[in-house]
Amino acid sequence: MHLYPLLFLLVAMAAGGCVAVTTIQGVRGCAVRDFSFVAQKPGCRSLHITTEACWGRCHTWEKPVLEPPYIHRHHRVCTYSRSRPMAARLPGCLPHVSPLYHYPLALSCHCSICSTSDTECETF
Repeated sequence: MHLYPLLFLLVAMAAGGCVAVTTIQGVRGCAVRDFSFVAQKPGCRSLHITTEACWGRCHTWEKPVLEPPYIHRHHRVCTYSRSRPMAARLPGCLPHVSPLYHYPLALSCHCSICSTSDTECETF
């Protein structure tokens, strides 16, 4: 069995703080990691952005109970405990469209109940 080492990198932030970034292989718990995505907005061209985001596994369980709703749930997601608002300027925007695209930069993460104010909360 090949074990991937857990790698921690300290990244100096513009404000003087540090962020621990970890690789995906072998992660246990919830941590900050590099994340790339394509920012899109109607009326602008897309832009590839690399940032830090929260990623990981959190303790989750369900147990049956005798009273409605007949189940007790404890669902937690890996989400931001501290973040910094960031903005990127999208290229080729139409004159009436703001070129600014806002997104969060993760400074630290923790396991918490999913909040739709800063996280996509979907059930499968």
